[in-house]
Amino acid sequence: MAENSRGGAPRTSLSPSDSVVVAGLGRFGSALAIELAQAGVDVLGIDTDAEIVQELSGVLTHVVRADSTKKDVLEQLAVPEFTHAVVGIGSDLEASILTASWFVRFDIGKVWAKAITDPHGQILEQIGVHHVVYPESDMGRRVAHLLRGSIADYQDLGGGFAMITATVPPSFVGSSLATIGLRSKHNLNVTAVRKRDAGWAHADGDTVLDWGDTVIVVGPAEKAERFIDMA
Repeated sequence: MAENSRGGAPRTSLSPSDSVVVAGLGRFGSALAIELAQAGVDVLGIDTDAEIVQELSGVLTHVVRADSTKKDVLEQLAVPEFTHAVVGIGSDLEASILTASWFVRFDIGKVWAKAITDPHGQILEQIGVHHVVYPESDMGRRVAHLLRGSIADYQDLGGGFAMITATVPPSFVGSSLATIGLRSKHNLNVTAVRKRDAGWAHADGDTVLDWGDTVIVVGPAEKAERFIDMA
């Protein structure tokens, strides 16, 4: 069963022996490939645009200009031997779906794919993609939350859950987390708190919230989004 995530990039555990092929090196694919490469992961980048390939040749160890919709091309690049695959192609739906289908047929352990629309994502799920991400949708929601001012950061965790970093609402100032009852009343967990002029610290039921504190809250997305309005 595919996992649906309104997230920007794959979140998974990679070991030193793992390798990732990224097809489609636009903004999403290139950012992801560079981040993984800088973390020491063996990455192969594929794109049909010669200019993009040239730009990334000094950043990625392995980057080639090739058509990822062609089975023989992918086999020549030893793509079936990779443990993870990411389809970063968005605007060309046919190329996205064909590339994803080959990755699935190669029985690559984990296949991620970027979707532009819900129907696009549904097709990717139907052909067997393990994780479908919607980076544009997530970015729009994240910016909307940041514009509200009281939320410093917003991360969609997928599966209907989100993590926010926010300033403590005035109504919670002076109360302990146990007294507020976020977990029992709203199924929200405050995992960490940052006091003014201090670093982050673990939060528990005895933690008392003060004016100007910043907290990290995890829980159902709709409730997490309303955290700053809770009384």
